[in-house]
Amino acid sequence: MQLELNGRNAIVAGGSRGIGRSIALAFARAGANVSICARGEAALRATAAELKDCGHKVHAAPCDLADGPAVAQYITAAAQALGGIDTLVNNASGFGLSDDEAGWSASVNVDLLAPVRASRAALPYLERSQGSIIHISSISGLQHSARTPPYGAVKAALIQLTLSQAASLAAKHIRVNCIAPGSIEFPGGSWEQRKTTAPELYNAILRSIRFGRLGTPEEIANVALFLASSAASWVTGQTIAVDGGQMLG
Repeated sequence: MQLELNGRNAIVAGGSRGIGRSIALAFARAGANVSICARGEAALRATAAELKDCGHKVHAAPCDLADGPAVAQYITAAAQALGGIDTLVNNASGFGLSDDEAGWSASVNVDLLAPVRASRAALPYLERSQGSIIHISSISGLQHSARTPPYGAVKAALIQLTLSQAASLAAKHIRVNCIAPGSIEFPGGSWEQRKTTAPELYNAILRSIRFGRLGTPEEIANVALFLASSAASWVTGQTIAVDGGQMLG
């Protein structure tokens, strides 16, 4: 089965590094025009340059996804630059880990409200293309998250949002799905850092994964590519855990 997105227009919110970067590159290599946004301009420029090497339209803009009006402005600008929207990927996270006001605010504003706002802004374009939305949640939203309560609770809310959007948008032929990654390691990412800053935690997570390693961003991108493609034309309302068996314990 060949997965291709030739001529399609995709937005990856939070697309400059890690999982978002890998999804954006997978889409571009499959033939899509791609827009990415992020707060860090250096990583944004670097990833945009990689995307341009694929030979399709590229749009990149800085955006604070905790800022509601900024989200709407970015989606509109991306749609105009690409010529429409076929797929919206909501990937960004505020990584609200601490059980305090700051942790909850970061999680709610970026992990939940940004996808709500981006979906709302993208809806007129998705109606025309009969496209799809892909939310990036976490296995923390599928089980207890005692170490990071805000992160887990809001990722669970994103899974519920997937179900509600899928039900309400099916009549418009818009598919909505969700990916729940397990622990993913990449250069500069939080799990790579924890190898040295929190080795006991890192090794405990490593022992919990039956495949004996953490996942890679590319392994999440492969599933996103499937969900964005016509191969997933009859898939909606689903949350797919991509965790190498991590939840099996």
